[in-house]
Formats: sequence, structure tokens, C-alpha cells
Amino acid sequence: MEIVMKAPFNDFLYPHSRYHGQINPDNLVFNANLQEFAQRVSFICCLETGGKITPKDAYNQIELLWEKLKQSREQLTTDS
Repeated sequence: MEIVMKAPFNDFLYPHSRYHGQINPDNLVFNANLQEFAQRVSFICCLETGGKITPKDAYNQIELLWEKLKQSREQLTTDS
């Protein structure tokens, strides 16, 4: 029963939209990374708004995520 419930639960927590841009592997990978970045930033914002983490912690976590996203984009552009 748990396996059946996992897919809809994951789709709810981690929604992904279709990619409508120019299709190539680098663009698809970056789009997936960008969607993951946006989802994590949303979670961090909710935690900060709810008082679970401090604004400084939220900022630092988002800054780390941003650097990771930038590095992934740079790696994709240098590989092609």
C-alpha cells in the first residue's frame, strides 16, 4: 500500500513541469536542475516564514543552492 501512495505523494511534493524549450540534453538537464532549485527555495522560504529557520540561515542555504545551480550551468556549457 505504501508503494502505491508514494508516487502521488512525490508528485505533490516535487512537481515538475514539461520542458517547452529547444530540446537537447544540456537544456533538459539544466531545466531539471532549475526546477529542483525552485522547489528547494520554496521549501526554505516556507521554513523561514514558519519560524523553523532564521532569515540568515535561509539566505545562506539559498545562496549555496544558487552557487550549485550556477556551477551546474557552467559545467554544462563547458562540456558542450
